[in-house]
Amino acid sequence: MEMMQKPHAVCIPFPAQGHINPMLKFAKILHSKGFHITFVNTEFNHQRLIKSQGSDILNRLPSFQFDTIPDGLPPPENFDVTQDISSLFKSLPENCLEPFKKLLMKLNGSKTSPRVSCIVSDGSMSFTLDAADELGIPDVLFWTPSACGFLAYAHYITLKEKGYIPLKDFTNGYLDTIVDCIPSMKGMGLKDMPTFVRTTDPDDMKINYVIRETARSKKASAIILNTFEELEHDVLKELSLIYPPIYTIGPLHTLSDTTENKNLEFLSTSLWKEDTKCLDWLNSKEPNSVVYVNFGSITVMTPQQLVEFSFGLANSDQTFLWVIRPDLVSGDSKLFPKEFLEATNTRGLIVSWCPQEKVLNHPSIGAFLTHCGWNSTLESIASGVPMICWPFFAEQQTNCWYICNKWGIGLEIYNNVDRKQVMNHVKTLMVEEKGKEMREMARIWKKKAESSSSWLNIDSLVNQVLLRS
Repeated sequence: MEMMQKPHAVCIPFPAQGHINPMLKFAKILHSKGFHITFVNTEFNHQRLIKSQGSDILNRLPSFQFDTIPDGLPPPENFDVTQDISSLFKSLPENCLEPFKKLLMKLNGSKTSPRVSCIVSDGSMSFTLDAADELGIPDVLFWTPSACGFLAYAHYITLKEKGYIPLKDFTNGYLDTIVDCIPSMKGMGLKDMPTFVRTTDPDDMKINYVIRETARSKKASAIILNTFEELEHDVLKELSLIYPPIYTIGPLHTLSDTTENKNLEFLSTSLWKEDTKCLDWLNSKEPNSVVYVNFGSITVMTPQQLVEFSFGLANSDQTFLWVIRPDLVSGDSKLFPKEFLEATNTRGLIVSWCPQEKVLNHPSIGAFLTHCGWNSTLESIASGVPMICWPFFAEQQTNCWYICNKWGIGLEIYNNVDRKQVMNHVKTLMVEEKGKEMREMARIWKKKAESSSSWLNIDSLVNQVLLRS
């Protein structure tokens, strides 16, 4: 009977690793505050989760359940890769609302769980707003990018109205054009905007998707962002003029780790199996002596870019831990150069996936070579680790600009990777005075992250929005 009286939150992330992880962390926090949780993945990602975690992990707790909806895409040939983002952008709004409504009906008819009282959905899954409206319950949208990335997305419509997009061309330095129409983002160029702007097509589907989703977000009960006030104060102020109440609830990974609900420690949403042996390897290294290299769950590089990164690391003479996903390199050529392997066999470790938060918090890590995805960026900030930035797509370019130009904790590698620049940046962060200064600045941001007001914001969100009758 007590179970049936709990508030019941349905949490539904966008079906990609970088969106699923923070949603799970927030769901764990809600669970620790007495919520019954139904966590909704697509059928495709549910199968990947079972493969990586084991079926016994899911639904171990009666008050934290997993369920699924179809994504509307054809069955894949390979379950160990991330789906095409453009295909998801097209399919999700067209095919997911009705299955989601049927799921809510099933949950509300269940005799083993309470009625659904609120929805927490990814900001780019706004079809859930229609379902929440029919039930008369709150729907909080969780935008998983940085606040600066979200503000850039929110102003796609402005960029279109001002004639910046679609692009005139990709030549003659047009991407270097300074964008002067977004408040609090002075000095940024088109190249620093989220990369969906990089099209000459006036009817580009990705641009229209972003414009639609950011506009619909104004109908949400509230918006939550995985950031903290001091880090993105000016941007958050601008967002508050556009959207419903905004609650900063980050860094989520540090908050979820401190919840009292220890019976969820076993629960992970990693879609790849993690290699934890690397932690033993790190234990044998000196403090601040290892470069951690991980380009996230979606980045794809060419074989030539792999070669340039390889020799950049080899020529730096620094120790490194490098995560190479099964689908990181395009094409068939995925072998490291023989010379690279010979030069680094005593000071490099290559793994297919790892527990990143534990790695970044390890005292041996001195720098993070990253794609600047927001989860990785915030985890690096919260760990006090400076970054070498190679942004790939979406708002990673925007994050990179802030890391290097606003927060003072990173160096950027140009898109066409050059081994000399990789080597120089690695040496700068690891052994030069400038690197020491950036590491000190990273420690300052770490302390600010630890003293954020996010716990108070979560309590306010729960009491003012999610428990609203």
